[in-house]
Amino acid sequence: MKKLSIADIAAQLNVSKTVVSFILNNRAAEQRISDELVQRVQSFIKEVGYKPNPIAKSLRTGKTNIIALMVENIADPFFASVARLIENSAYKSGYKIIYCSTDNDTEKTKELLTMFRERSVDGYVIAPPEGIQEEIQSLVDEGTPVVFFDRHLPNVHTDVIEIDNQESTYKATNHLISKGYKNIAFITFSSKLTQMKSRLAGYKQAINAAGLNTYIKQIVFDQNEDNIVNPIIDFLKSNQNLDAVLFGALQAGTNGLKAIRHLEYKIPDDIAVISFDDCDVFNLYSPSITAISQPIDKIADSTINLLLKRLNASTQKQQKIVIKTNTVFRKSVK
Repeated sequence: MKKLSIADIAAQLNVSKTVVSFILNNRAAEQRISDELVQRVQSFIKEVGYKPNPIAKSLRTGKTNIIALMVENIADPFFASVARLIENSAYKSGYKIIYCSTDNDTEKTKELLTMFRERSVDGYVIAPPEGIQEEIQSLVDEGTPVVFFDRHLPNVHTDVIEIDNQESTYKATNHLISKGYKNIAFITFSSKLTQMKSRLAGYKQAINAAGLNTYIKQIVFDQNEDNIVNPIIDFLKSNQNLDAVLFGALQAGTNGLKAIRHLEYKIPDDIAVISFDDCDVFNLYSPSITAISQPIDKIADSTINLLLKRLNASTQKQQKIVIKTNTVFRKSVK
């Protein structure tokens, strides 16, 4: 069966296409179209099951009411939680979200950006990988709203929502130092991403200020957890003088606990533990693990609110919003 167009509806009802269009776009009162005619058109389109063509509508309005949300891994608890809150807020403002995972893969991200560009999405929320500076700056230069969150790309001039990564690990390391720990390790993933570099910098800042030795292990991220656990086991075996460890990311922390259990170290008697990113695992673990908690609600609200302001052209100056974290003290530190 042929899909009806506005022209078909107008012909069937013996009215102009313009009148039908005004009614479909809720402009009948503005154009002083009678209630009787509005009712007649609405009854007919309900009877025949007419659905507006979204592509035609976007060509007419210049908007698709779609936002692209690009994160490292949509299954990650942090990104999944932020994405859900962003989706809820966007929906209330008349926008739909399309999610995707970039896997921090530059080429994959470029392909996804091309796809979204071809579909004329209205704006982007991105936790960016390295190597897409040129593509993002091109979007910004064209006037397409882009908001980075979780990390940023140097020399790309767009809005950014971040937490105070360096200050967070600086304070966590200082907390360990204040409790009398002297040989404190920092175990993280090898990365050039800004948030990971900042977390390492915070650890170094505190250790150097206290005149202590640094113990740093950077692991190449791998989907196979054994390839994370085993390097941590080897590192801890090689540095048996360690009395505390700060993990720089959630998956470093959860896999680090597996390594510590494998070595039969007792927490906190043999080694104290703090991890970046809080999760249920850390609360349920025995003993419960002290963690740096990211305020997910505030991150999500700040991100989508800033993008919506851009979409409504109600803000001009580019913004960088830095949000403070909260350390949840538990039983993994004496």
